[in-house]
Amino acid sequence: MRLDKLLSNLGVASRAGCRELLKAGRVQVDGQTVRDGAAQVSEKAAVLLDGTALDTRLARHLMLFKPAGVLTAAEDGRQQTVMDLLPGVYRSCGCMPVGRLDKDTTGLLVLTTDGELAHRLIAPGRHVDKVYFVRVEGTLTAEDAAAFAAGMTLGDGLRCMPAGLERLPEPDTALVTLREGKYHQIKRMLACRGKPVRYLKRLSMGPLRLDEDLGPGEWRELTAGEIQALTSA
Repeated sequence: MRLDKLLSNLGVASRAGCRELLKAGRVQVDGQTVRDGAAQVSEKAAVLLDGTALDTRLARHLMLFKPAGVLTAAEDGRQQTVMDLLPGVYRSCGCMPVGRLDKDTTGLLVLTTDGELAHRLIAPGRHVDKVYFVRVEGTLTAEDAAAFAAGMTLGDGLRCMPAGLERLPEPDTALVTLREGKYHQIKRMLACRGKPVRYLKRLSMGPLRLDEDLGPGEWRELTAGEIQALTSA
């Protein structure tokens, strides 16, 4: 890749700004000062800016504990998005959310630069399980669980695949497992049962569980093992 493009993708500056840095002799590649932005450089090269090593990885994968009140979007002119919670390098290198969580839904959100992986995780035919903790108005019953297990037709005629509803000791709480991700699906399914959702949090996607050490708005990069598990899923 061209050096100026690599630096720009890493969020160092705009392409024009990166060329100015290069001309000023502030960038070294593998121990040599490089002033030409067109110079080709590999992701494995040791790149320094003002003597400080840059992380040149362009492939990035991370989990975010999405807080309520934040949009799952790359950008929005009026409201805060999940990308606003992350350092600029993730936006610069093309990291994007995998699927979406509603504005008031919290929990696990995966972001990646790997478009193919993202597609596989959310494609309807792949059926990657997603588990949510839900709290409703009212009491969840065995009949509710049976309705989820049988699959449901919503009021507008939309058919939902069978889903899991595991009731928890608190009668207004459950774990819901989906194998698809239709718009507002859990809220709409429970509304059909007369149990409006009060709180919804995603706990897992396939083999990946939300790190319990993360608080709302916090994030971390995925480990090599987690990436491999997601790829296999």
